[in-house]
Amino acid sequence: MDPELHRRLIAIAANVSPELQMHIAAAPIWFPEREDKGVIAFLARAVTGQQVSAAAARSIWARVEAAAGERLAEFLCNANETTLKQCGLSRNKIKALCHIGAAHAAGLLDSAEIRAFDRAARSARLTEIWGIGQWTCDMLAIFYCRELDIWPEGDLAVVRGIKRFARRRKPARVAAQFAPYRSLLALYMWRLAGAAM
Repeated sequence: MDPELHRRLIAIAANVSPELQMHIAAAPIWFPEREDKGVIAFLARAVTGQQVSAAAARSIWARVEAAAGERLAEFLCNANETTLKQCGLSRNKIKALCHIGAAHAAGLLDSAEIRAFDRAARSARLTEIWGIGQWTCDMLAIFYCRELDIWPEGDLAVVRGIKRFARRRKPARVAAQFAPYRSLLALYMWRLAGAAM
């Protein structure tokens, strides 16, 4: 993170609470580096990790990758439901992964095109896929597209983090003070929660 941007976030946090200011001042934060395996891999991994611990998500995803080999896009289909179940996925997650595979096959998940969309257009495209909701769209916008001003209102860790510092204010209103850098505020909240990013 640019030092000037870090100072700016510290100054904004001072208007929320001294505790938040201290948390942000403790260390700068930036988007984690990840290998780019395409939108399909990001979405599939995000679905795999929903509502399970970080350790369980990593284990299940490792099994999916091992089973798929170099052909993840082709692997995510109804013909492989039994194998996906053996990887540890629930019926609904398998259904979502197969729909992601079908969307990719239909040409709807071109990485460059998805990155070029604005947030509304991207969300409209992705939420047409069964099993993809706004939370997944927000995770893709933050961690894959690395957009600076996404506030994931549906993420419990982020909302709880803000409530810890501003109990009597609505989290979205507190976050609005950090625009156009709300994604960075979310990263701080995840770090505070000890969540894997």
